[in-house]
Amino acid sequence: MTSKERAAWRAKANSLEPIIQIGKEGISDNLVTQVDDALDTRELIKIRVHLDTAPSAPKEFASELAEKTGADVIQVIGGVIVLYRKADEERIAEKKKKRGSGAAKATAKKKVKIKGLRQRQREKEAQNPYAKYDRARRGK
Repeated sequence: MTSKERAAWRAKANSLEPIIQIGKEGISDNLVTQVDDALDTRELIKIRVHLDTAPSAPKEFASELAEKTGADVIQVIGGVIVLYRKADEERIAEKKKKRGSGAAKATAKKKVKIKGLRQRQREKEAQNPYAKYDRARRGK
């Protein structure tokens, strides 16, 4: 990545809020998967490192996350890390296949049709011919 590209991504990252936080646990497998998923959907993410409780320096975390996720470190300022990885549609589709399409998990929902007053009255009249007289009395 060239310095001009990196500068452009830094400019875009200014308006972003950190979506992931690193604390006293450091980098775990779950954190890596969260960062990986976030990079798939957003391409550019900010990560906050809590300097008081974190076991390492933010630059070390940035290099480790970049290595594990295949991302580029755009910048590390204070306790904020900015990572970028171009979205790869093939890899995203492959991940979805591994996780399952979700169709197997989803059960068929029962369709509920909400009936209005007039439709209920027509059905009542179809079942009972004397129901027409009930309608006439209701208006009085």
